[in-house]
Amino acid sequence: MAGAAWSGSSSSSTASSAGWTRSSASAREKAAPPGLAAAEPAALADAVRAAAARRLAAFLDGLEAYRTHAFARAAPAAETVWRGGGARLLDYGRGGETHAALLVPSLVNRCYILDLLPGRSLVAFLAARGIRPLLLDWGDIEGEEYGFDLGDFVLRRLTPAFDRARVLAEGRPLALAGYCMGGNLALALAVRRAREIAGLALLATPWDFHAERPESAKALAAFAGILMPGFRHLGAMPLDVLQGLFAGLDPLLAYKKFRRFAALDPRSDEALAFVALEDWLNDGVPLPWRVAEECLVGWYGENRPGRGAWTVAGTAVRPEAFAGPSLAVVPNDDRIVPPASALPLAAALPAGTTLRASAGHIGMMAGSRAERELWAPLAGWIRARG
Repeated sequence: MAGAAWSGSSSSSTASSAGWTRSSASAREKAAPPGLAAAEPAALADAVRAAAARRLAAFLDGLEAYRTHAFARAAPAAETVWRGGGARLLDYGRGGETHAALLVPSLVNRCYILDLLPGRSLVAFLAARGIRPLLLDWGDIEGEEYGFDLGDFVLRRLTPAFDRARVLAEGRPLALAGYCMGGNLALALAVRRAREIAGLALLATPWDFHAERPESAKALAAFAGILMPGFRHLGAMPLDVLQGLFAGLDPLLAYKKFRRFAALDPRSDEALAFVALEDWLNDGVPLPWRVAEECLVGWYGENRPGRGAWTVAGTAVRPEAFAGPSLAVVPNDDRIVPPASALPLAAALPAGTTLRASAGHIGMMAGSRAERELWAPLAGWIRARG
């Protein structure tokens, strides 16, 4: 995509200098930056080509700097306290905590976005404030999980992990917090086990998939429907397809971020955080084909959650069915889960509090402002339960 933009700019400038354009002179002057309309066409075309070459070189330099960076992720400082299929429950407790929280990440990405680096770790922040963090790691799908749908993951993985978390909580208030798609799964559990949950936190959780750009959501579902027979044959939606869908949200994002990375000192904290986050972004998990169909066709295409039509084991997953204390955190700059999608969920929770975070979808969880925008408010809310 970046190469197409550069070559397109060069071609357009060359065509313009040759007079190959349908736009009028007045239209070109209005569209051009000040002084550009008076530029000598051949010189302008040469300047555009030179700028494209410089940007390409910077992009490739940044990509190579990332590839060869020395960072390697360490093993989590947590004990595995439960396993089920490919999933496991990680206990980050230090002892002496007054509260506990079961943290549920998305099925699509690895759980360690909640424990990215020292100083950029939600679980470490919670543990330091008297909350025992129990993090569900969905792991790699294996065996029978290739045939799972979302209900299977809720009933046969999340629910047993929750039961283990209740035992480990030892009578202390146990909060349930879900991030992104993990919030949808956490809600599905919460409506079934409401009396056993001290509070439900939904962090950047999508709900109304047609609240913003419904045509795009339906087009994505139609595209997925074409590919679904292949996913069934493979047993899963391949990671490369998922990455392509995410890349489509901003086709030039990789070009922009690797150009910026090329200018960083590779030993700096900023460079380390970039590499750690980029490793996480590229370390996704294939989705079982039934899950892919339920999400892409059922959620994006038919908007089942937003219409109250999404069910797990015959039970409708509706936020109004959870009457316990709840917190919905909605990032203002979220492009993955637009606020228009998340806010209807927040509004439907009967005893809900809504927090608008000045951050993006990932920055809210692991960015430089995460402590202020999410971690501290979430920790305070959990500690206020019970």
